[in-house]
Amino acid sequence: MTAIASPGVQRKLKVATVSLAGCFGCHMSLLDIDEKLFPLIDLIEFDRSPLTDIKEVGKCDIGLIEGGLCNSENVEVLREFRRQCKTLIALGACAVNGGLPAQRNHHNVGTLLTGVYQAGIGLRPGSRIPDDSELPLPLNKVHPILEVVHVDYFLPGCPPSADAIWKFLIDLMAGRTPKLGHGLIHFD
Repeated sequence: MTAIASPGVQRKLKVATVSLAGCFGCHMSLLDIDEKLFPLIDLIEFDRSPLTDIKEVGKCDIGLIEGGLCNSENVEVLREFRRQCKTLIALGACAVNGGLPAQRNHHNVGTLLTGVYQAGIGLRPGSRIPDDSELPLPLNKVHPILEVVHVDYFLPGCPPSADAIWKFLIDLMAGRTPKLGHGLIHFD
């Protein structure tokens, strides 16, 4: 991997984020960087992110993606995001290995949909599985993003801590290979 930033480069790096099938916890950790966000803003310009509310991603230097793939829309968003990002980081357990949403992989999707929408307690008689064309089709299994696109870096955790994200980004922007010690990587 080539360095993201070169000595003497004054241009701000463009960073974009997206959330797929997950809980948004990784984005919350990003926001938990708190006051360190101010010096970070001196180094980067956010494109699509919870800080900008931009829905479409443009060309960017670094893409942070949380969540796995549970439906056809997730796959489309991921492929477009990868096309736009020079460097893609799988952020958190769901992006890295499917995380908690992948627990449904032990069950048949049709059986789950029937149980939730037709056979669940408290449903009205005649309830049915939603079939609106606006709804994305569920995949048979939840997949980590590396099964669909090339991923440059993996930052595990559920979610990774704000300190881990901060150090990872600072190392990457300085042209160093990010290295996080035992104190920053944990799986609890």
